[in-house]
Parts: sequence; structure tokens; C-alpha cells
Amino acid sequence: MEEPRRGRLTVYLGAAPGVGKTFAMLDEARRRCERGTDVVVGYVETHGREQTAARLDGLEVVARREVTHRGSVFTEMDTEAILARRPAVVCVDELAHTNVPGSAREKRAEDVELIRRAGINVVTTVNIQHLESLNDEVYRITGVRQRETVPDEVVRTAEQIQLVDMPPDALRRRMAHGNIYKGDQIDASLASYFRVGNLTALRELALLWLADRVDDALDVYRREHRIDQPWPTKERIVVAVTDGAESETVLRRGARLAQRAAGAELLALHVLVNDGLVTTPQQGGVERAQQLSAALGGTFHTVVGEDVAQAVVDFASGANASMIVVGISRHGRLRRLLRGTTGERIASLAGPVDVHLVTHEKGADVARPRPYASPLSRSRQVAGLMLSVLLPLLLAGVLRLPQDPDQLPLDVLLFLAVTVLVALVGGLLPALVAALGGFVLLNWFFTPPVNGLRIGDPLNLVALVVFVAVAVGVASVVDRASRRTSDAARARAEAATMASLSRSVLTGQDTAEAVVTRLRETFGQRCASLLTRGPAGWSVLATSGAEPVLTPEEADTRVPIDDDHVIALCGPPLRAVDRRVLEAFAVQTGLVLEYRRLRERDERAATLERAEATSTAILRAVSHDLRTPLATMRTAVDGLSSGGLAPEEVKELVAVTESATDQLERLIDNLLDLSRVESGLLHPTLRERSLEEVLPLAVAGHPPGAVVLDVDESLPLVRTDAGLLERVVANVVGNAVRVSHGEPVRVLAHVLPEVIEILVVDRGPGVPPGQREQMFDPFQRLGDGSEGGLGLGLAVARGLSTALGGTLSAEDTPGGGLTMVLTVPRAHPDTPGALDGAGPPEGAG
Repeated sequence: MEEPRRGRLTVYLGAAPGVGKTFAMLDEARRRCERGTDVVVGYVETHGREQTAARLDGLEVVARREVTHRGSVFTEMDTEAILARRPAVVCVDELAHTNVPGSAREKRAEDVELIRRAGINVVTTVNIQHLESLNDEVYRITGVRQRETVPDEVVRTAEQIQLVDMPPDALRRRMAHGNIYKGDQIDASLASYFRVGNLTALRELALLWLADRVDDALDVYRREHRIDQPWPTKERIVVAVTDGAESETVLRRGARLAQRAAGAELLALHVLVNDGLVTTPQQGGVERAQQLSAALGGTFHTVVGEDVAQAVVDFASGANASMIVVGISRHGRLRRLLRGTTGERIASLAGPVDVHLVTHEKGADVARPRPYASPLSRSRQVAGLMLSVLLPLLLAGVLRLPQDPDQLPLDVLLFLAVTVLVALVGGLLPALVAALGGFVLLNWFFTPPVNGLRIGDPLNLVALVVFVAVAVGVASVVDRASRRTSDAARARAEAATMASLSRSVLTGQDTAEAVVTRLRETFGQRCASLLTRGPAGWSVLATSGAEPVLTPEEADTRVPIDDDHVIALCGPPLRAVDRRVLEAFAVQTGLVLEYRRLRERDERAATLERAEATSTAILRAVSHDLRTPLATMRTAVDGLSSGGLAPEEVKELVAVTESATDQLERLIDNLLDLSRVESGLLHPTLRERSLEEVLPLAVAGHPPGAVVLDVDESLPLVRTDAGLLERVVANVVGNAVRVSHGEPVRVLAHVLPEVIEILVVDRGPGVPPGQREQMFDPFQRLGDGSEGGLGLGLAVARGLSTALGGTLSAEDTPGGGLTMVLTVPRAHPDTPGALDGAGPPEGAG
């Protein structure tokens, strides 16, 4: 039986009392009724307003339930009556209402959740001042503390939220006309709660809260559709901060820009520069920037990147930012002339994102330039520097031996080859040292006039300048190729990481715990958690690490999967590219979580369907087959109680009663065994046993000659539960005797390397091959019309044999009939067991 779908929730969110949210809810109810939808009103509060009460005409209203509290009678929504009525849609007013003490549930929101779980759609109302997260803001604005609140998450789960709004002046006119409160309350309300300033602030709170809800949905959509370009739907301002004192100026400017656009978000970003060897640590200035961003109402983020400008743009694109605020460069003029500034590079990379450049008093300070960072390893750089000194000197010594003044072109080419070799080994800096050293050696020893730095022939000067230019160019190309190789290796590593993470999730082989463990190990975090949001708040779905993260706010890095799931990491900041990998993985994780949820739902539905089929079959069997032995017993008891019977008649009735009792006991035992097998509550006690102890008991009770037991006394021991094995063999033998029509049933045993086969051979009519698996299903009798059976014997036998680690199958008997083959695992010397009878009783489940 399939679970009912969860009902949809539609919320009419009022910006203030009296704006008409209940009126709008009832209008929707009337529209749905006109379209033929089954709609009822579960609870509505008209507050004596005639226009609102008139909207109830023609709508079915569920009667309220009376609750007595402290001697007074109150009325509440009758949730149980709504569930019994099972409409398609129910209208429930005042979602934040607290029920009268003594009610089944404390809050009306809990009643709504129960109704939605039953598959009923709910249309409800709530005012913005009743949202839990805005309670303090509403109190500061209006001076009124709201006693009844509803968690934001309850409203956020709604599939549709409609804002019901009204300009403050129009609402005050409505109040003055008596359309909201009674006449004796109008003046006090207009002078206090319903002041223009209060209503304007409440209206803005409602708009901002609803904008956040829409923005969450937009983020999910962009992630699912892999949209990297920012959409300017909401002002998000990213402020790039450093460890310098100018960060405070830049942050305050960014905060002022955010304040100009209502609802704008301020995101402070610090990029830890990673040159491939070491990551620059955070300084005290960064901590001050973090504290200031929190004081300004923003959030602070840290990422790692080799290129500051690229990391800032990547973060802004991922955050769907509309503006980047960055301070002017503190580098010297030569550095700015040769390499440009960070702000300029951000502007060139930002694309549709605006870039705001902020001047500050620290802008003229010249920062110490960062040393050159080679992509090569430190050992290769050291080796290159050593070669840049030794190889030119060694080559100069070798070339001076011939002392041929016409070999200068050859000397230049050889020194150029040495420079290229040094560049291949050590990169750009060692190649520059080798080029400059080669230039000096060529000039001193091989360019006329020798033993001096003067150059007599202008062509020789040109040759030396070309040598230096070519050497520097080749070294730069080698260095750039090394960087591209490093980038390609990093890209391959990222792709491999993404493939590994995706494979672990998409194949469904890893549990949630395994996935978060792999995340923690892959990104080098102290802790990784997968959090899920429910009605009671955040809870941990899976975690890995010593310090589990319980809420997203506790995490250093958090990536949302969907509205109700978040990946939370604690540890060093991620690089911008790693964060992109994690966000891509989060999208796939969300899809897989949904797939697993649907799969679990299907499995539950299949289980319920099987249970329903079994229950239906049991009811049919109880109504028919169990009634036969009960009727026999009742007739025999009535005969015995009537008296005046001859001793032979009494004896016959007692025998009939005993037979019917045995038959009923077997039927009930089979039903109980089937129930234990189907529910998985059967736990056999496996011990070493001898078949010559079990089989004679299993075949006992049949007429002489009906069963022939042909078992060798030297059979090895088996590892089984003697009581359950006896039940299996007894069921199979009993079924064989019933269909053999007087022909003896043979019970044999064959020894195989790992198991012992117990064969039950009959000469009955047999079963066609296409129906042999069907015969093991419950309540399948396949033409067996004998009385006293429910068709459970073979189903129970198959289930018990599986629980014992064996199998039960059917084969043809040569010459006609059916052979049931039961395998029982053999006991090995190294298998723990006991023959002393210790342990729980046989067959204990």
C-alpha cells in the first residue's frame, strides 16, 4: 500500500493585522470549490467582521471541538474530524495559534503538519509579526512582544507563499472605519501599534523575509542547472579584504553600499594566497576585519587561491553577487606598470559583476612585493641554481682549450644550450642566472678583445644580446609550460576527486557516513557533517570527525544541497576551485538523496503491499480453514456434554476432538511461523547436531509404513537449530505423505563437501516445472483439495530453511512424483559450537 503523498502548504502571509489575509484565504477556497475541488474550512476566525463572515457562505465548515480548561469551555479546531472527513483541501486560519491546554497538540502548526502527513492540502494564514526569527525586531519596532510565534521553518516548507499587503494609510483608514477592530479599540490602536512608521517597518520586514525565501529557491535552481553566471536578482556585495589596515575602510564603504539597497547582503572575503608550497597565514588585520564584518551585519568567508583576483571573481560568481568592492593597490608604480593591480584584474575577469574601487589613506603605502613562486619543486630549483653556476664555468674551461678566435658563434650556441638545459631543470630564475653568467663569460673570454668586458665588433654585441634574449625567452616558455603542467595535474586531480565522490554517491554503495568521511579526507577537514532540517530544527544525518558540527552556523565552510540539507565542514578554508567542486558534488548529492528517499518509499510501499496481501490471505484462511476444526471440536464437545452416550461413542468423540485439536494447533503454528519469517524476528541458535537425532523425531507420528527413513548412521554433524530443522522436515514430509495416496515416502541423505542434502521422495502426482516456485508462496495449494491445510507448510519450510542457512527446492522423482531437496550446512572443526547443551533453547527466536 503506497504512502499518501504529503499535502501541499499554501500560506497567506500578512504584513500586518487587518490587511485581509483571511479574506484572501476564503476567496481561494471559493474559487477551488467552483472548480470542483473538495474544500472544507477547518478553522477560521472572523473577529466579528461581517465581510469576512460573508465569505463563509456556501463553504463546508468543520465543527469545532470543545475543550474545558479551568472551568471554562473553549473551542479549537477538530483535527481528528478533518482527518476522518479527508477533504482535498482544508483552510486553517491563524497558523501561529497556541492550543488550549489539554488539547492533543500544543500548537496549531503541529495540527497542520499532521493533516499534511495524511495527504491533505492546507491553505493557512499567518502575520509577519508571528514568525519566530522576527520576534525581537517586531518588539523593537512596535514595543509589543508577540506571545504566539511559529518557527520560520514551518512557513518555509510551504510550496506557495503569497504576501497580503496594504499601504499604511489605506490600512489606517480601514481601521478608522471600524473594519478591523471594534469602536472602543480604534483610537488606541491607531495611536500605538497602527502608527504609520510601525506599519511601514512591518511591511518592509515582510517583503525582505519573502525575498529571502524566493532567493533560496533561486539558489537551488542555479545549482541544479549549473548556472555559473550571476543573476542580479538581489544585491549581494562582496568586499575583498586583506590583512592591511585599509580593509576596515573598504568594509565600511561596502556596508554603506549595502544599506542603500534594502535587503542587500554584505559578504566579506579574504583570500589565503597559496603559491603551491605554503599558504600565507592569517594576520591580526584579518581578525579585525572579521569582527567588523559581523558588527556591520555581514558574513565573513575565507578561501584559498593562487590568483587573488580569480579567487575573488570565482567566489562572487558562486554567491550570485551583484558587486565586488576592492581597495586600490598598495604596490609600487613599477609593479603596477608591469603587472597591473588586483582591482584591474578583478574588473577584467568580473564579467557582468560590477567592481567598485575604493581609495584609502593606506593606498600610497608600497607593499613588499611577493617573491617569485616557481611551480617546480624546491629540489629542482636548488639543482637548477647549482647547474646555473657550474655548467657555464665548466663549459668556459673546456672551450678555452682550442683558443680559436673564429669559434664565437659555436660558443654562443653551446652557452645557449646550457641555459636551455638549466631552464628545463630549474625553471626561470636558474635560467636567468645561467644566461647572465654565460653572457659575462662569453664577453670576457671569447669576445675580442678577450680578458675584458669591452666588445670591439658590433656584430658580436648583437650576437650576445640575441643570446640573452633567446635564453630568457626559452626559460620563460619552459617555466610557463611547467605551470600549465601543474594546472593540468591539479585539474585532473579535481576531476578525479569529483568522479570519485560522484561515483560513491551515484552507485548507492556508500552510506551517508562513508560519503562525509570521504569528503573530510578529500578536502583535509577536521570534521564533515551532512545536516538535515526538520520541524524541530537542524539534525545530523551523518558525520565524520572528532568534533561533529550540529548546525550550519558552527561550520567554517557550508554548502547547501537543497532547502533541507547542508554539507558543513570544519577545518582550513577551501580553495575557490575546491569550493566549486564541492558545490557541484552537493547538487549530485541532492539528487541522490531524493532518489534514495523515493527508493525507500517504494520499498516501504512494497513491504506494506506484501503485508496487506498476507493479511488478506490470512483473513480468508481464518474464515474458512480454521473454522473446520473448530466446528468439529464444537460438535464433539456438544455430543460429550449431552450425556447418555455409550463408551465407544465417547471414545470416538474424544478421538475426533484430539484430532481436530492437533489440526488446529498445526495451523496456528504455521501461521505464527510465517509471521516470524515475514517480519524477520526469527533468530535461530546454530549448534553442531547429528541428523540421526533430528530426523526420527521429524518423521514420527505418521502411520506405519507411510515414511521410510533411510539415513546412514555415519553422517557427519551439521550446524543447525535442531528444533527449526525438525519443523522444516516435518512440514515437507507431512506434505509428501498427504499427496502420496498410500505410497511410502522415502527420506534420504547425501553428503556433499559443504552441505548435506536431505531428500524427501514421494510418488504423488508431482508439480509442473513452471509452478514449482509458486508452490513455496503462502496460501498456495496448487490443486491440493485435502482438508486441514492453509497452504502454509512449504512456505514456512522455505522460510525456516533460509533462516538456517540452507535451501529448499523441488525436483522430479524418476518414475513420477516429486523430490524435495533440503540442504543443511555441515559443521567444520573450526566452527564454534557446543554439544553440551549450553545456551538458549533450540528454536529460540
